[in-house]
Amino acid sequence: MSAHSRNVLSTDVEVKGSLKFTNDLIVECIVEGEIISQGNLIIGENARISAEIQTGTVVVHGKVNGNITAIDRVDVKSGAEIIGDIKASVLTMEPGAIFVGRSTVGSSAAAATKAASSAPKSA
Repeated sequence: MSAHSRNVLSTDVEVKGSLKFTNDLIVECIVEGEIISQGNLIIGENARISAEIQTGTVVVHGKVNGNITAIDRVDVKSGAEIIGDIKASVLTMEPGAIFVGRSTVGSSAAAATKAASSAPKSA
């Protein structure tokens, strides 16, 4: 078992607004708004996400409508659907995944993501 917690939002949950977490999160529900974390996000097969996503790592099994920005990597699994842009240092896509958008991949994407996530927020 890992040293940090793994949280799950099951299919009977619906989130509207900002979703922020620290470590690992598995989402199997509907999320509308934004998801922000330095941690790891797993978007399950049942998930329907309409949000801007900024996390450390993202694994997508479900449907995402929105941009994904990851410090480390984005893994798009077979059967997943993403409509939006992806920025990450590493992007993997399995056969059968659907991606409609633009991707920025490499160390420059990761550097821009880290700079944006550590920039002070204006009031």
